[in-house]
Formats: sequence, C-alpha cells, structure tokens
Amino acid sequence: MEPLWKLAYLLEPAPLTLMLTAVAVTFGSAFRALNYGKEMERNRDLSEASITLDRSQALMIPVMSSCSLLMMFYLFSSVSQLLTAFTAVAAASSLYFCLSPYIAHIKSQFGLTDPFVSRCCSKPFTRIQGLLLLLCSGTVAAWLVSGHWILNNLLGISLCIALVSHVRLPNIKVCAMLLGCLFVYDIFWVFFSERFFGANVMVSVATQQASNPVHTVAYSLNLPGLQLITKKLELPVKIVFPRNLFGGVTPGGSAADFMMLGLGDMAIPAMLLALVLCFDHRKSRDSVKPLDLASSKGQKYIWYATSGYGVGLVTALAAGILTRSPQPALLYLVPSTLGPIIVVSWMRKELLELWEGQTPDVNDKAHVTEV
Repeated sequence: MEPLWKLAYLLEPAPLTLMLTAVAVTFGSAFRALNYGKEMERNRDLSEASITLDRSQALMIPVMSSCSLLMMFYLFSSVSQLLTAFTAVAAASSLYFCLSPYIAHIKSQFGLTDPFVSRCCSKPFTRIQGLLLLLCSGTVAAWLVSGHWILNNLLGISLCIALVSHVRLPNIKVCAMLLGCLFVYDIFWVFFSERFFGANVMVSVATQQASNPVHTVAYSLNLPGLQLITKKLELPVKIVFPRNLFGGVTPGGSAADFMMLGLGDMAIPAMLLALVLCFDHRKSRDSVKPLDLASSKGQKYIWYATSGYGVGLVTALAAGILTRSPQPALLYLVPSTLGPIIVVSWMRKELLELWEGQTPDVNDKAHVTEV
C-alpha cells in the first residue's frame, strides 16, 4: 500500500484531464441519446430506431463480452488487422453521427443551400453530407497513418456516444441487472483471471496494440513514405492520455506511457445517465438543456448520477495509485451511480416508476429537446 500523499498525483494534468474528459463524455452521451430519441420520434424514422435491451439481452452481454475477451486474448495477433479495419469503419460512421446535428444546426442558422446529390439506403444524400462523410473518412485515415492519441480519443468518444444513443435501457430493473452482471464481470477478469489463464486477461487485452493494415499494404506494395505510417495502433476502444501530458509521446509508444480508461467504463454508466435523463425529461414540461437543469424545480436524477460517476472514477483512480495495481473501474462506478439513484428515488416514492419504466409516447411532441 502506497502512502496517502501519493494521491496528489490525481491533481497532475494527465489524470485530471482523463477524469474531466470521462465525466464530460458520459454526461454528453446521455444528452445525445435523449436528443436522438426525440429526433426519431419527430421524424417517425423507424429505420434508425434504437435497440432497447430486455432482461435476457442484458444477461447475455457479460457472457458475450467474456467470450470476446478470451478470443482477443488468444487470437489477437491473428485478427488484429481485420479488427482494425472493422473499427475504422465503425469509427467513421460514429463520427459522422456525432457531427451531423451540428452541421444541420449551422446550415439552418446561416441558411446554407444543400443541393440534393443522390439517394443512399433509401435516404436523400446531399452535398454537405458528402463533405462531412469525406471529413470523417479523412479523420480516420489520419488516425490510421499517424496513430496519434488525440485522434484515437476523438474516435473513441464518437463510438461511445453512438453506442449510448442506439442502445437503450427500458428501466432501472434491467439497468440493475446489466450493471450487476458487468460488476461481477469486471472484478473477475481483472482480479481473478490470472489464476485460471496464467495472465491478467483484461489488462493484457487492454494494453495490446493492433497491427496497422495500412502499413502492411504499403509495405507489400513498397509505397513511398512507408516510414511515416505507424506499424502499431491503439484501437479507439479506450481513451488514453500520456502520463507526461505536455511533454508529448511518440506514436507507438509503450502502454506504460499512457493512462487509459475503457469505453465500457464510460458507455455503461452513460446508459444509466440516459435512462434517468429521459425520466427527468418526462417529469418536466420545459425543454431540456444542460444549463437549465440546475434551475428546474427539484433536483434532477441526472445530477445525482453524474456526481456519483465522478466520485466513483476518482475512487477507482485513487485505488489504482494506492495499490499500484489495475483496478476494475465498474467495481467503483456501479455502486456510485446506481446506488444514489435507487436511494433518492425510494425517498421520493418514485422507485417503482423508475423500476418498471414507462413506455414512451411517440405522439408526444410537447417536449422539445435542445442542446
């Protein structure tokens, strides 16, 4: 056990930036999920409807995640290039999803014309959408070439926001089942997997770098500028920050040079935040804006969940510093986010309503969601 004064490290730029980024991404993902749901209701666009998890799906997620983790542990070197290519496509589409509302807002604010080009997947495809798609593809290409941690984080955050927007929890009952199972999953694979598999499976998978298919193709074709393309990539399934944040780290550096947090440690709590934010939204007759929540009548559940997430994240990082060992973040994040929601809703006599959930009314247009 390290002395308590070591906790002063949490005030250094790298851990502080990691914590602030994680809280902001989790909070922002919940708002994007709420806005996306309202957009689909207004447009009656069932082709992009979100997936709402039921109990059986919630129980299967830890099982499938465990199978995927083991596959990555044993076969990562064999499938890393294929995985990189798949991740690149998913990251480009997620970045497009995240930027689209802002482009639409700018277009409406300035009255920009956006001529129709063609139809794609039974939907109109405009010139500005085409330019945005090129921008997103170019960002992914830049990440494939450079492997820079800032681009890695940008794509990882986009994947997190897209996941939370498209996968929903119907009520606290299913949420508690999912978080409880992932609580056990995280503890087992971080603390106990070495006893069964000879190595810490979670840490081994999280710190592995994938082979870059762009480098492989460029090498096989003997293309010029090969030395500019990184051989190994950190996949955007986590956010990473150099421990020496302002000193800079060369691409392809050792995993020990970085602090990291898995996307699951942001996306899973963000699904809970999205659930309670929707509940707050139904309770309020006003438009929901981040800056208006504090002034609304009554304390919103979103603030309890967000504060709990921040406390849990600080506790997880502090435990890692004091024990000098990897920590399962969900060990701290699940009680700190789910616990306050259950306690406060019980005190307000709203636990049953949250526990069973409420089917959203697609005809309700009284609430206008804005960001």
